[in-house]
Amino acid sequence: VLPHSFPTRRSSDLAAGAVVWRKRTNGIVEIAVVHRPKYDDWSLPKGKVEPGESAIAAGYREVLEETNLETQFGPFLDSVSYFSPDGEKQVDYWAAKYIGDELPFVPNQEVDQMKWLELPAATDELTHETDQQMIGKFLETTFDSTPLILLRHAKAVSRDEWRKDDSDRPLDDLGRTQANRLISTLQVFNISQIHTSDAVRCFDTIFPFAKSRKYEVKTTKKLSEDAFYKDKDKSIEYVHGLLKEENSILVCSHNPIIPRIVEKLVKKSDLDLDVEKLQPGDAWVIHHAKKTVLQIDKLAVPLV
Repeated sequence: VLPHSFPTRRSSDLAAGAVVWRKRTNGIVEIAVVHRPKYDDWSLPKGKVEPGESAIAAGYREVLEETNLETQFGPFLDSVSYFSPDGEKQVDYWAAKYIGDELPFVPNQEVDQMKWLELPAATDELTHETDQQMIGKFLETTFDSTPLILLRHAKAVSRDEWRKDDSDRPLDDLGRTQANRLISTLQVFNISQIHTSDAVRCFDTIFPFAKSRKYEVKTTKKLSEDAFYKDKDKSIEYVHGLLKEENSILVCSHNPIIPRIVEKLVKKSDLDLDVEKLQPGDAWVIHHAKKTVLQIDKLAVPLV
């Protein structure tokens, strides 16, 4: 289980990519590999993280730019480090399921070929050992899963500064910046439903993303702090019900509700995870299949 999914070092030192996969009607899994003419190698799609960009958002963007494939990002796989003429580099990788209709591949300056290969042929085709090792990580992961994102609202005006009803407390300037930056991060999960606490700070956190994708938002008191303190089981039951869905779902709520929900999920699984309170704008991503929790990744929004 990954304790964090975003860079702690300068973005110039960090890259991100994915093991992009699809399953044929006969059940055989294929992996997308790309050829880079600059290095004359076969590689997994990846590229540099831009300033202010999350690693997972960069991985999604690079996959789209290099392969022209729409994907749904799943479990985090691993990070690899290596030395280049510019110094040490780190690359973060996720499993990414190919979705939708395949568009024609368009060669560009960085990638001139893309092809789908079965395993182990895909591993054999990859030039670099680090990419080959990532296929191994991919096979060790239950990659065919569905994400449920439990997002804490972005940074709000402090309780001390707010004299009105707490449920009406809005985001501050940093929180509004976080909400806008979440657009590129949340799009990687191919979200189909959004559920949020009825608190203004929660709704305003997901509104920029929902508006950008023209999604409807389901607002409920069951995810609010007031409801949680009156009956701690209601919010937990509400989220557990969402695990029945086979589509990606985003839930925006509060501390201490989210840690309590994750603690319950961990206890019912074989995972070993220290559940901690989230910082504003951070999330836990629950990867599940048939109501079974398979992996939990932490997602943190970059502040600079």
